[in-house]
Amino acid sequence: MKQPIFTGSGAAIITPFTSETVDYPALRRLIDFQLLGKTDAIIVCGTTGEAATMSYVERMRAIETTVRHVDGRVPVIAGTGSNSTENAITLSKDAALAGVDGLLVVTPYYNKATQLGLVQHYYAIADAVGLPLIVYHVPSRTGVTIAAETYAELARHPNIVGVKEASGNFGLIQKTRELCPEDFYLWSGNDEDTAAVCLLGGKGVISVAANVVPREMHELTAACLRGDFVEAGQMQLKLRRLIAALFCEVNPIPVKTALHLMGYCQDILRLPLCPLSPAHRLLLEETLAEYGLI
Repeated sequence: MKQPIFTGSGAAIITPFTSETVDYPALRRLIDFQLLGKTDAIIVCGTTGEAATMSYVERMRAIETTVRHVDGRVPVIAGTGSNSTENAITLSKDAALAGVDGLLVVTPYYNKATQLGLVQHYYAIADAVGLPLIVYHVPSRTGVTIAAETYAELARHPNIVGVKEASGNFGLIQKTRELCPEDFYLWSGNDEDTAAVCLLGGKGVISVAANVVPREMHELTAACLRGDFVEAGQMQLKLRRLIAALFCEVNPIPVKTALHLMGYCQDILRLPLCPLSPAHRLLLEETLAEYGLI
């Protein structure tokens, strides 16, 4: 039986930048903040990490830095997706050599693969790398939707352990639970859906909000995993305004701004992402102050 790479709250960590490259000392400070807050896993070079704008060398060094600094204390999962299967395989192999515990592989964007193409894409990557692989389903960004029947086919591969579900489609999630075996695991890909996905059998969340409130997201998922959904629901509602503020503009613009305001990194994004608008920055500052974060 396949095992989940992690259970609980996995932080989709930002990538701090200087004006020229990755700010590796700041990345290590952010990892320390996550570990102190009892985050259950670190996901590096995902969407929140702006991996699409990083050079290959930067991406690999960020992964290596994360693996070394975490030093086995929690699982490290690397984002290695691409719209080119060949590129995704290369990224995945190099991440494996860097020592990651698992892979997060987004659906191939832009190409608009068929369901058969998606199966072949993921099988090719999973065949090439002997690590647990989590499918990342985020149709709002990729324009690609995975069917529950396709999940059932992917679940047959011994290295494909589950999916980060960021579609917000609870009908799809329910059908996936019906069609897939117990060892095909679900993680929420949306912070606001965490408790609801866990109620349907999810194993936790791959979280943006955990960047700023790692302990709270850990405690929310811990309540879910012990079956205390009354408490989990209360925690989810308590975090609602903060989560909304962290998504007032496209991720990761607000969360990186929040971490800058909290003193963890510079407020540097790479184009085509641009600074938070003045109105939303004021909203974010007020919300962070309300939650005692600044």
